[in-house]
Amino acid sequence: MRYLKTLLVGFWVLSAFGAMAQSRTVVVELYTSQGCNSCPPADEFLGELVKRDGVIALALHVDYWDYIGWKDQFAQKSFTKRQKAYARAAGRRMVYTPQIIVGGAEHAVGSDKTEVLKLIETHLAKAAVFDIQEQRTGNEIIVDVDPVSGVSGAMAVQLVKYHKGQTVNIGRGENAGKSILYYNIVTEWKLIHGWDGKSALHIPVNVKPDENAVIIVQDAPNGAILAARKLH
Repeated sequence: MRYLKTLLVGFWVLSAFGAMAQSRTVVVELYTSQGCNSCPPADEFLGELVKRDGVIALALHVDYWDYIGWKDQFAQKSFTKRQKAYARAAGRRMVYTPQIIVGGAEHAVGSDKTEVLKLIETHLAKAAVFDIQEQRTGNEIIVDVDPVSGVSGAMAVQLVKYHKGQTVNIGRGENAGKSILYYNIVTEWKLIHGWDGKSALHIPVNVKPDENAVIIVQDAPNGAILAARKLH
């Protein structure tokens, strides 16, 4: 009987650990550009990450390669600004493409699969900080986040919208003549609420049923990503 109880307890612990591991979500941000000839391998790699459980992979196209003859139609100055803010937070003076930021905290070359996958696994092994819930009514989603004891400080609750994929025929610049498929192309990344973690959040957001969107809770202004959830 004691042996059976031990087995049952062991099974419960393993099941609980598995559930915890599955609930952890890691955000991977790829900073890329259609005008950068080093970026296509990273763009392709992002397509692999999009399919991984527990990973939200997002492509943010920057605008500082546009001057060499090909304007990236997905690029936004705000994405360049976000990448530079990460660099400042890490004490770095320069930005580059392709670059991947894992969990808002770890930096890697976007095409370095071994390093990026290692960082992802490290983040997936951590316990989730917050549990984000959602409830949809038409084009509105109510996002709920419960406070967690021991967690406080300035946090940013952000809404990210993206297209799942689009192929682009590059006409000029370093990638002239190439046809490249881009994945999870971010179209909007905005702050919707500040939070100190002390009280529950109950936030309405406008997301149509056919839109792809993510809620991200991050240490402000550009620190670790504490929680994320795809909205449905």
